[in-house]
Amino acid sequence: MLQRPGENQPWQPTLRGPNPQRHDDPNAEPHLPANYFRPGRFYCVETICAPCGVVIAWTKFAKSESPTNILNFLGSVYQTEDSRPDYVCIDKGCQVLATAVTNGSWEIWKRTTRIIVDAYHYVNHRVSDYLCRKYCNPSPGDGSAPNLVVMAYDKNGSPYIKRAFNTQVLLIN
Repeated sequence: MLQRPGENQPWQPTLRGPNPQRHDDPNAEPHLPANYFRPGRFYCVETICAPCGVVIAWTKFAKSESPTNILNFLGSVYQTEDSRPDYVCIDKGCQVLATAVTNGSWEIWKRTTRIIVDAYHYVNHRVSDYLCRKYCNPSPGDGSAPNLVVMAYDKNGSPYIKRAFNTQVLLIN
């Protein structure tokens, strides 16, 4: 059955308010529960995966998937410069990068790690966000990230550049 965003079927639980939060929207304050006689719920489970798909670490975010929460999670998993990955691919990468620059934690991360966004986010977001377009491109054609792009050949033997990784499966969350 197909379902539009915000649409609810009679057998499904009711939505959390009149306008549910989309994943890329800025985080809003969570609504207070009508009662406290039910088990607590978490906003999301965040995972860090290796390119091969193995889960490296995971955590639960109680109220929001804020860039600050993501940076704290990354910092708790990668505590030393030697342990940090070369790339972190996350759909909110441009928001995480902007927060890191603002709060000063980018000074720690910029020596070792580049934050990129997944291809779907980049295609839908690059026009409106200069920071995302300039620094979070998952397949830059300017040679700044040679590990993210590879030379491939079409059926006629003509070379073309393509993404080296499927960023849809490399998401942290």
